[in-house]
Amino acid sequence: MRVWFDLTNSPHVLVLRPLIAALQADGAEVSVTARDFAQTVALCERFGIDCEVIGRHRGARLGAKAIGLADRSAALARFARGKGFDLAIGHGSNDVTVAAFALRIPRTTMFDYEWATVQHTVNCRLGNAVVVPDVIPPERLYKYGARGKLQPYAGLKEEYYLADFAADAAVLDELGLDPAQPQAFVRTTPSVSLYHRFENDLFGDVLLRLREQAQVVVLPRVAEQRAELERAGGFVVPERAIDAQSLIAYADLVISAGGTMNREAVALGTPVFTTFEGRLGAVDEHLIATGRLHQLTDAADVHVAKRDASIAAPERIRRDPRDLLALAMAPLR
Repeated sequence: MRVWFDLTNSPHVLVLRPLIAALQADGAEVSVTARDFAQTVALCERFGIDCEVIGRHRGARLGAKAIGLADRSAALARFARGKGFDLAIGHGSNDVTVAAFALRIPRTTMFDYEWATVQHTVNCRLGNAVVVPDVIPPERLYKYGARGKLQPYAGLKEEYYLADFAADAAVLDELGLDPAQPQAFVRTTPSVSLYHRFENDLFGDVLLRLREQAQVVVLPRVAEQRAELERAGGFVVPERAIDAQSLIAYADLVISAGGTMNREAVALGTPVFTTFEGRLGAVDEHLIATGRLHQLTDAADVHVAKRDASIAAPERIRRDPRDLLALAMAPLR
């Protein structure tokens, strides 16, 4: 069996890594393509995923995204033509869905945030299977063309790909952090995303307040954010892909304007706030309602203190990634 994975953003490397490994362990022939964006390629290298780099991010504007979709989908089609793929899988990748549709390759799309309208309209209509968390009401996805294609899974995607995770304190030494002092880990706003179209003033205020209270590691998404952080000073800004999951596990507080890192913190039992100002998805709505994620609306509410090591963390939920893989293989059933 030949399976093709396409990775267009750094979180996709994390969630699809165990699916790729499981297929390879079963003797399948796996090919991986990756877009040069954020830390996608660097994470592939870190996890030992052999990938062919095709295309780059074209920017936040709708017109630029459309050009990027057309160009990269065509490039992916050229890559895949004649290779005899039995299935194509992407996590939010429009490009692989369009290319696989054009080549009549069965295709699966995965995502866990339902309000990326343009993205899901393409993926759900052209895809054969749509793998999503079961807390997303199905009717929210029908308008995208997902009726009859849904493959829901329990829990968070992070509980699947972190099932085999064990924290490694080496990341603290790598970044020069003092484990005796409070630590905060921050992910910047997804400023190139269509569903987050505006600058987040709250986020800037939060960064300044954190800098007064703790060692602050900030993971920027794009070069412009990195340059701004370096100009401001007082933050630890990693120069390459790091063991972010271990850093989250050891952090005293995590704050992100996106989604994946917040849910990793939830899965690992680290206190976490979201500053996301777009429309909340069902996953975050559920986590906030159950007290596992907190919404931050005022920088004055940010307080960082060392976690009490004598208090046992709640038992982690670990789920089998092969359950996700089985859902992703639905077009072949």
